[in-house]
Amino acid sequence: MAPEIGYYALLLALFVSVTQSAMPFVAARRRDLAVAAFVDQAALAQFMFLVVAFASLTYAFVTSDFSVEVVMANSHTAKPLLYKISGVWGNHEGSMLLWVLILSLFGAAVAVFGRNLPYRLRINVLGVQGMVGCGFLAFITLTSNPFARLAQAPADGNGLNPILQDPGLAIHPPFLYLGYVGFSMAFSFAVAALIDGKVDACWARWVRPWVLAAWCFLTIGITLGSAWAYYTLGWGGWWFWDPVENASFMPWIAGTALLHSALVVERRNALVSWTILLAILTFSLSLVGTFLVRSGVLTSVHSFAQDPARGVFILALIVLATGGALALYAFRAPHLKYGAPFAPISRESGLTLNNVLLSAAAATVFLGTFYPLVVDMIGNDKISVGPPYYDRTFVPIMIPVLLVMVVGPMLKWKRDSIAAALGRLKYPAVASGLIAILVLVLTFGRNAFAAAFMALAVWLVTGSFAALAYRTHLGRVPLTTTLRLARTTPRAFYGLVIAHAGMGITVAGITGMTSWATEKIEMLRPGESLELSGYSLRLRSVGDVPGPNYDAERGTFEVSRNGRLVGEMVSERRFYPVRQQQTTVAGIRTNLISNLYIAVGEPDGKGAWAVRFYYHPFMPWVWIGALTMALGGFVSLSDRRLRVGVPQRIPRHAAAVPAE
Repeated sequence: MAPEIGYYALLLALFVSVTQSAMPFVAARRRDLAVAAFVDQAALAQFMFLVVAFASLTYAFVTSDFSVEVVMANSHTAKPLLYKISGVWGNHEGSMLLWVLILSLFGAAVAVFGRNLPYRLRINVLGVQGMVGCGFLAFITLTSNPFARLAQAPADGNGLNPILQDPGLAIHPPFLYLGYVGFSMAFSFAVAALIDGKVDACWARWVRPWVLAAWCFLTIGITLGSAWAYYTLGWGGWWFWDPVENASFMPWIAGTALLHSALVVERRNALVSWTILLAILTFSLSLVGTFLVRSGVLTSVHSFAQDPARGVFILALIVLATGGALALYAFRAPHLKYGAPFAPISRESGLTLNNVLLSAAAATVFLGTFYPLVVDMIGNDKISVGPPYYDRTFVPIMIPVLLVMVVGPMLKWKRDSIAAALGRLKYPAVASGLIAILVLVLTFGRNAFAAAFMALAVWLVTGSFAALAYRTHLGRVPLTTTLRLARTTPRAFYGLVIAHAGMGITVAGITGMTSWATEKIEMLRPGESLELSGYSLRLRSVGDVPGPNYDAERGTFEVSRNGRLVGEMVSERRFYPVRQQQTTVAGIRTNLISNLYIAVGEPDGKGAWAVRFYYHPFMPWVWIGALTMALGGFVSLSDRRLRVGVPQRIPRHAAAVPAE
């Protein structure tokens, strides 16, 4: 019964999305406030219907209802409850249902918290959001029904893909989708503004919280995905420039640029046309990522390779959404108002340079992702684009981005002097120079690359706090005055400091991992050891261990340094009988500065096992820095100036009155 309830709720959500899409334009023309109020209720109703649909599918997974085709294909009675629940979105149909649920969540949030928005802008935003929801709900009901029944229910299911049976994968997709789909709000605000023909500082202030929230969630999602790949796949890496990884990274880069350009619109009413275009392209890149994962054009450990017909449907949605928005942009952009001009050296110029460089970086990732697919499509040749391409294209573009990240906040709006801005950064410059010299000395001058990038990391961290010191006049006024200024500094500025410092921590982690990581692979018998980077790893034993739905071969190791026991580590090779598939679970020991990483491999049949032992200095900093960036975003989001668009909320009883 639950699947039928879920399916009917899905159909009702589709019907409501159609009315939500059409009614705003009827309301705008007739000035019918009752119809406008209906749009708010439609957004809430769509969300509630999708909650019912998602809950119904979750119930089918938890109760192992194998009469539902998607449950049979992705669950099993012996699977732990956590993975029965995560199995809901561990497949194409269920993940698309989660996709539209989050889309409707953002629409409902506008209906509830957007009472302060101008009348026409609010209903147009909800109308555009309804159109996007309508397209994807039609896609689900026509090609990807998660509630399809089997004529004869089997006694058991096929089980979830073993590499997805991990706590990290239970929470990684929801955060990723909150980011992916969250950028739909930027798209809806941009199209709504184009429909109305009005973009100003208030519009930028209203759109920034939604973009910032999506950016924070996407940052967390990418970080969790990187950590999952690191400890689950057993190859010791955290990023491989896989096309599906790039699918989430491209909208993150574009979203970062959008955050900064919207700030220019808010403060100076400049870059208006560019910001609108960037809002459209950011969500379009999210749609492109959806296409890559679900079209069947890629084979990846975290893609849903499905019927190409589904990919054609999504491609049609991309053409309609992006093409329609760009056509409207081409019509309206020449008539948008532009703000006052600014000098080449100013905060506006710094943010513009930031946007240019980030857009170029996103373009290099896009080219590296799609060029092999185009070559494969037009000919018989197959090529691959891997880390060497990105090292030579993406990295050189990002270096000036990181340099500008520190200089930009030191520049004044409208006009400034580069000499004055750099003068405010003398202490970060000195700190960066000292760390570069220290690295060169410790490595005997053999690693200039590491010295340069460690200096860049210190530049980012110290430069971020230097911006806070400059704002609070630290050292230039009495301490009591500095503390008073610190108390009155907006939380958004503290968020900027934290996020930029987090980027510095991540750069330090990437540099250390790239420059000084070591590894050794040997065949070991119980009692034998191998040496690496001052550590001694001894294989103590290998034995069979039963799991809830797998059989494991567990290797137990002792790690020592300078003859002193550091600790015990374990690694497993798991075999899942239902799927006839084997996975590796790495053993990791961390002190938050470096990681020891081991993975037990295949036996040689003579009493020895392949053992991979890695030493990864600064590896935890990659994820600590990324999560710090997300924390900075949430701190900014807590600033009242970002939580509301105007100083005073419009009372609910007056919310329906036009406020233009």
